Amino acid sequence: MSLDARRLEELSLNSSAPPGQLLYDGWLLRLQPGKAKRARSVNAVYPSTLPVADKVAYCEHLYAKVGLPAIFRITPFCQPPDLDAYLEQRGYGTFDFTAVESARLERAPEGAEALAPVPLSRWVEAVGDLRGSSSEQRAGHFARLEGCPLERRPVAVVERGAIVATGLSIVEDGAVGLFDIVTHEAHRRRGLARRIVASLLAQAWREGARQAYLQVDRDNAPARSLYSTLGFEEQYLYWYRGREGERR
Repeated sequence: MSLDARRLEELSLNSSAPPGQLLYDGWLLRLQPGKAKRARSVNAVYPSTLPVADKVAYCEHLYAKVGLPAIFRITPFCQPPDLDAYLEQRGYGTFDFTAVESARLERAPEGAEALAPVPLSRWVEAVGDLRGSSSEQRAGHFARLEGCPLERRPVAVVERGAIVATGLSIVEDGAVGLFDIVTHEAHRRRGLARRIVASLLAQAWREGARQAYLQVDRDNAPARSLYSTLGFEEQYLYWYRGREGERR
């Protein structure tokens, strides 16, 4: 049985849960500094009782207070359903359209190699190096993953003592999520991302996972082509809305 889209959204939220978050009248307010916008955005997940204008104003004030831009993650499941239109009227522009894809794991990928897990602290630093992340972003990334109660597996391709590609799996309820699939720009087009993904899927399969999911930039054609060959299909899109100067 394929994963329901709403269950996919729950899994994605669980795997990216930061140490700092609040529930406010049905909205999940995530307040973790870092590169991942999923961990520092408003997620309107449940029905509300307060006027949307009051809620948006509250979020703007709270995020400013903690030194973060007020950005809203828009999914097909947002409550209220017209939140996207309301934010547009208030001058919030769209950015970072992302596809959520899933696949049924009928079997482990053929030829998958076993990549040994990397200590989390070293792995986070490597991801930060590959992405050019700031020290604050790296600290936020580490704190979020260290506090994650779900089973996680950070792996890497290491050549001549240097990490040139990374990947992470997080498993919950028979479903494996793939994250931080990053390759050094000088080592792209060598199949390293496929090696990482195949290894993570094979390990998850051996441990009982029969569903997989990931999130990928809507316009990243090379990555989406790779995932397609491994059976991934788009389930829904989400995007962010932020004010001018805060779309980051």
